Amino acid sequence: MRLIVLGCTGSGPGPAAPASGYLVEAGDHHLVLDLGNGTLGAMQRHLDPFELDAVLLTHLHADHCADMSGLVVHRRYHPSPPYDPTVRRLPVHAPAEAPERLAAAYAPSAVERAETDLSDVLAFHALRENGVAEIAGTLVRARRVDHLCEAYALRVEHGGRSLVYSGDTGPCAGLVELARNADVLLCEASWPHVTEAWDAPPPGVHLSGRQAGEHAAAAGVGRLLLTHVPPWFDGAVLLAEAKEAFDGPVELVRSDASYVI
Repeated sequence: MRLIVLGCTGSGPGPAAPASGYLVEAGDHHLVLDLGNGTLGAMQRHLDPFELDAVLLTHLHADHCADMSGLVVHRRYHPSPPYDPTVRRLPVHAPAEAPERLAAAYAPSAVERAETDLSDVLAFHALRENGVAEIAGTLVRARRVDHLCEAYALRVEHGGRSLVYSGDTGPCAGLVELARNADVLLCEASWPHVTEAWDAPPPGVHLSGRQAGEHAAAAGVGRLLLTHVPPWFDGAVLLAEAKEAFDGPVELVRSDASYVI
């Protein structure tokens, strides 16, 4: 497998990168994990959107799914789609509210929403706790994590290799269990462990750099990739925290970087 970072800025696009979005190549298949603000444009540097085999959305905050509207427009209105658009729908695996959430983002008015539910372009499949599915040439496992809304961490397995993506979460035993012995953990690290506002981060929202490292160590992963750093925090600080808690390879990802899994 190969992981390509489309965007990695937490809470929205930053000056150096779009929001969350990750392209995974698994043999001849391509899937994306989240498609936040700005990631659709970044994806087109690496892949024709018509070559995408599936989308997986960890949760439905805008910085993880906002560019789904643009993807719908691209696949619905492109003048020369490479297939019959009436019979080809893109699989989208996401929390159960995704059809309504994405339709509302695409068509803000009730009148417009009455005319489109996106089902001509997208085929929705609800993620669930402990769910396992074969998706785009991979085996995907899902676990609920601790965030402000329904949210999942995802484990993608192909060719004997494994990539786990945390999505957004606070400290969570489910993430450790899902990531057990994974080759790579792509993990959010959204804030320092100690700030002027707190002596320890608030629970149920995000992980600090230290907590990301602790989760990687507890799971026994081979490599830790840190992501989702907001533009108002210093990624170098979060990287240093993670290295203190995890003695394996640790790296802060950047937009357009690629990693062999």
